[in-house]
Amino acid sequence: MGKVQRFHSNERLSEMAIYNGVIYLSGQVPETTLDAGAYEQTKEVLGLIDKLLAEVGSNKSRIINAQIYLADMDDYDAMNRAWDEWVDKNSPPTRATVEAKLASPDWKVEIVITAII
Repeated sequence: MGKVQRFHSNERLSEMAIYNGVIYLSGQVPETTLDAGAYEQTKEVLGLIDKLLAEVGSNKSRIINAQIYLADMDDYDAMNRAWDEWVDKNSPPTRATVEAKLASPDWKVEIVITAII
């Protein structure tokens, strides 16, 4: 059985874990664009995903699944605009988008990613 590698961990969670070549990212949320709209928050979150994947030698073309949580489905078009500018059009992942009450009222979007090395 393979070893689990964990990154950026605290007593509650790890930002990223790798097992058998599969990368699991915890829900990524905006950190600096809390007063911005869904488009800007999504762009920031996608940038955070890029950084985490690069840290382990992967990239957005290696994403196999994305789960997107929106605080308000009215932000779907704004989120999609940022997503469409960012996603690897030659290797788009499977994706689900749902409306959910997020842990902070300042967050408009949270994205969970599964990728491969």
